[in-house]
Amino acid sequence: SATGMSQSAVSRIWRAFGLKPHAIETWKLSTDPQFVDKVRDVVGLYMAPPENALVLAVDEKSQMQAIDRPAPILPILPLMPTTPSRMTHDYVRHGTTSLFAAFDVGSGSVIAQHYRRHRHQEFLRFLKLIDTAVPKDLDLHLVLDNYATHKTPQVKNWLIRHPRFHLHFTPTSSSWLNLVERWFAELTTRKLRRSAHRSVTELEAGVRRWINEWNTNPKPFVWIKPADQILNTLAAYCGRIDDSQH
Repeated sequence: SATGMSQSAVSRIWRAFGLKPHAIETWKLSTDPQFVDKVRDVVGLYMAPPENALVLAVDEKSQMQAIDRPAPILPILPLMPTTPSRMTHDYVRHGTTSLFAAFDVGSGSVIAQHYRRHRHQEFLRFLKLIDTAVPKDLDLHLVLDNYATHKTPQVKNWLIRHPRFHLHFTPTSSSWLNLVERWFAELTTRKLRRSAHRSVTELEAGVRRWINEWNTNPKPFVWIKPADQILNTLAAYCGRIDDSQH
């Protein structure tokens, strides 16, 4: 009413110019005092990995739910444009598990293991699994987040006794910098979102089969943006925020 135009006229203008005033995107800037150094360190590993070494992006996908539905998911038959698959709105939870994963940045293959709990004890068991799975003549550079279980005294003592392990931490609030998160997105989209499981054991077995299939033809995610370009983009963005606040 303030513009003197009808709702349909306003809608046509929005569509014509791609305007979406109703849409909101959230953002969060890291306050890590070592943000710049950590970005350079991690991106450097991705773009120029050390010789005779393996770079592994490591994280845990916690609280994976074994969910069953009252009826099977209905596929699109026949395939029709813009027509989605259908599933029941209600579901039943049958417990949770955590998946520890190490994504090989060079080859795209994954070392993974389920654990029912998510403590430093499980993280240590996973480090030992990695140590067993990777040839002893290779150094190991692990990209990790700042979760407390990655930094306990027990973990630090184990790392001292296994000097081929080198830990590189992403800045706080910067999970986008860990390539294993991109692989977790593949797992969610291709497997978990369209699955139903009647128990945690069934969920773990299904995920293991999917991972084994992935590893038969792994696909690496190639990092192409240099650290300086990332930092310059963030600096420009922060400058726009500062200008908008004055």
